[in-house]
Amino acid sequence: MPRSVNHVASRARRKKIMRLTRGNFGGRANVWTVAKNTLEKGLLYAYRDRRNKKRNFRALWIQRINAAARLEGLSYSQLMGALKKAGIVINRKVLADLAMNQPKAFKAIVDKAKKA
Repeated sequence: MPRSVNHVASRARRKKIMRLTRGNFGGRANVWTVAKNTLEKGLLYAYRDRRNKKRNFRALWIQRINAAARLEGLSYSQLMGALKKAGIVINRKVLADLAMNQPKAFKAIVDKAKKA
């Protein structure tokens, strides 16, 4: 009995990976083993960095809020404590956006938090 090899499926699998690594430099785009390794590593980085992106943005928001709060005479932690005490529920993303784009609105929120 002759050996059965499904060349159609194996070729399709390889073509799929080669299509995904198109645009890489040198062997990373056209050598099968290198391309396979490149794709696997790239997918790992993508998975990891989808999570890291959330951390990075939160850190950026905190830095922006801290900078704006210091202009108002408070540190970041003092501001967040004052907001919590005043019962003002606003997330860091919106607070950072206000600090950057609408300083008057941010100042109003800080003043309200200081009074409470």
